[in-house]
Amino acid sequence: MRLLQVNENGEFSLTRDLTNNIPRYAILSHTWGDDEEEVTFKDLENGSEKTKSGYKKIQFCGAQASRDGLRNFWVDTCCIDKSNSTELSEAINSMFRWYSNAAKCYVYLSDVSAIGLDPIDESLQLWEPAFRNSRWFTRGWTLQELIAPPSVEFFCSHGRRLGNKKELEQQLLEITGIPASALRGTPLSEFTVNERMSWACTRTTHREEDKAYSLLGIFDICMPLLYGEGLGKANIRILKLIEELPYPMQSGKHTTSFH
Repeated sequence: MRLLQVNENGEFSLTRDLTNNIPRYAILSHTWGDDEEEVTFKDLENGSEKTKSGYKKIQFCGAQASRDGLRNFWVDTCCIDKSNSTELSEAINSMFRWYSNAAKCYVYLSDVSAIGLDPIDESLQLWEPAFRNSRWFTRGWTLQELIAPPSVEFFCSHGRRLGNKKELEQQLLEITGIPASALRGTPLSEFTVNERMSWACTRTTHREEDKAYSLLGIFDICMPLLYGEGLGKANIRILKLIEELPYPMQSGKHTTSFH
């Protein structure tokens, strides 16, 4: 995996592709805006990253990582060369592990604002409605980004910390329907296939195949990515792999609620 670092001039640069001795790092969880506004791997290569509105998220992640004593951080928009299909496939199959191994995961909620809060009164009431309705909770990829990391902290669009996974546990239970034990790190193998699929049933992805691919880490399986195969074929392939798992199926029936 490649990581981002901040040099002495405050500029971001990518490390080489690391396979061993990966340093401690922070990782960003967010929702994508328009593709043309997200900072890509090529933008970092040609120095055009600052012209994109998505640069704000990278600045936030780098600054927060520095405050937490972390020199390295990872952002999916620009740390993967998506023009390389082999690299993209490896990254998606490794994603759950990368989030699990992160020292910190920062959830950047672009549609939640906590501006104007009284710093003495940290009441949730002023921003909780927007938090509960955030687009972040509707996306397919953010399911594993909530479950996998041991440390998940939520921030509003202005970079204000709203709380961590433990502090906001009741809200997260009500919003997602994911059991507290899963949020607290209980191995996912202790939940049935149907239970895990139910957590994703209302989530959506930009590319239809990603509805299936975003579940690879949830079931601890790997498979080649075939963008263009369509959701139906992707479902068939992932269900075939799930059938081979030694995990219980509720009532012996398959769930295909990620259609």
